[in-house]
Amino acid sequence: MPSPHRFFAALAALALAAQPAAGADMFVYFGSHRAGPGIGFSLAHFDTDTGVLTKPQFLLEARAPAYFVIHPDGRHLYTCNSGDPGGVAAYGINPHTGGLTFLNRELAGGGDTSYLSLDHTGRYALAANYAGGNIAVFALQPDGRLGDWTAFRQHTGSGPNPQRQTHAYAHSIVVDPSNRFALVADLGVDKVFVYRFDEKDGSLTPHSPAFVTVAPGSGARHVKFHPNGKWVYLINEIGCTVIAFNWDAAKGTLTEFQTISTLPADFKGTSACAEMEIHPNGRFLYGSNRGHDSLAVFAIDQESGRLTLVQHIPTQGKTPRNFAFDPTSRWIICTNHDSNNAVVFRVDEATGRLTQVGDPVAVPYPFCERFLPVR
Repeated sequence: MPSPHRFFAALAALALAAQPAAGADMFVYFGSHRAGPGIGFSLAHFDTDTGVLTKPQFLLEARAPAYFVIHPDGRHLYTCNSGDPGGVAAYGINPHTGGLTFLNRELAGGGDTSYLSLDHTGRYALAANYAGGNIAVFALQPDGRLGDWTAFRQHTGSGPNPQRQTHAYAHSIVVDPSNRFALVADLGVDKVFVYRFDEKDGSLTPHSPAFVTVAPGSGARHVKFHPNGKWVYLINEIGCTVIAFNWDAAKGTLTEFQTISTLPADFKGTSACAEMEIHPNGRFLYGSNRGHDSLAVFAIDQESGRLTLVQHIPTQGKTPRNFAFDPTSRWIICTNHDSNNAVVFRVDEATGRLTQVGDPVAVPYPFCERFLPVR
């Protein structure tokens, strides 16, 4: 097998080659956050020139596919399976038709697996188990199947919210740009854990310091690295805030420098944050509000990393879960879980502002969406 760094370089070259030209036809995969006959993955087409999204067609049945990712090779998809006992599943992708073939499914060591990411070599899948309050790493086999665990870590503790923070709830896990550290946001204990990640064997070792603590009751959910690798942003589900950190890549340490609300100052209702994304140009950050049912848009100061509110835009549905940029970064598709639809927004790359394009498209119980160029 080639070295991890040569392997990553090859994957990067593949990803670059797959970047679509203007007007390219894209596959869009949707997962339905339910279980039962006719529920699972569906597939639509998206025109990156016009922003037109077709109505998704059912592909195959799957049990509550939640957060999922497509491997840089464009031939494999990996998803979390929500509920008890949770787990992770692997699928093969037909790059010409977009069809999916089930490969295997493995338990992840805890219930309600809620988040999945890949390391930068493309050889490991990292999973966060929400109900289990723990994390696991899987080796990926040459044929795309999930292999054995290479790491497992259990969190302990609780937070001040008696309904939401009775124990640890690991909610996301991502590796840093160097592939040497993994950051885990835990909603139950209001912490971002830092682990040393070894790409040679897929192991996780608690770093020193092992975590940073955020404001009590925040409910840490998703963490993202800025493209420059210097800043880290955390969206908090319960507190409806984004926290910005400086990231010391040499020491593996986080230093908080800003907290900003995702909600309008005059909002009096109940809301909870879900997804957060950073525009590939590094100038804008976006977060979803479930309850206020909006996307919040922030400008990122290019010198300090500080956020300034730009816009709140309704998502044209209830409970916006995930959203994603298309590969041209000119469009966002957002799913409204409790309205059974997906909505397309045009991105103004100069201001970051969003404009709805077209009518909502019907999608059953949508949770996550991912793009893949049509070959």
